[in-house]
Amino acid sequence: MANNFKNAGASGVSTSSGSPTTIYTSNNGTAVNSILIELDVANTGTSAVAASVLLYDTSATTSYHIVKDAPIPAGSTMKVVSGQKIVLNNDDEIRVYATAATVDVVASILEDVN
Repeated sequence: MANNFKNAGASGVSTSSGSPTTIYTSNNGTAVNSILIELDVANTGTSAVAASVLLYDTSATTSYHIVKDAPIPAGSTMKVVSGQKIVLNNDDEIRVYATAATVDVVASILEDVN
């Protein structure tokens, strides 16, 4: 079976915890899983920000924080997921919000995992 690696990302993520930016949706309706391998959050602004990353579990219709209000200094990057893996079931989502729209996010994902 071939490995299907993918990068997903967003620039200038939402500043609203009630309406976070969706970075990635696992397999969009197929019956296989994905694995979140790494997720980096960068502050491209000139002031410190706080960022939060959520796993939205579609089957439970609930969000879980992977990190909440983590401080990121100006011009710095935070590794949210690195070394560990997070399994994403069908239609689960990775969502992000921050205190300023100067946050970029990059995720590395392995798709189509049985």
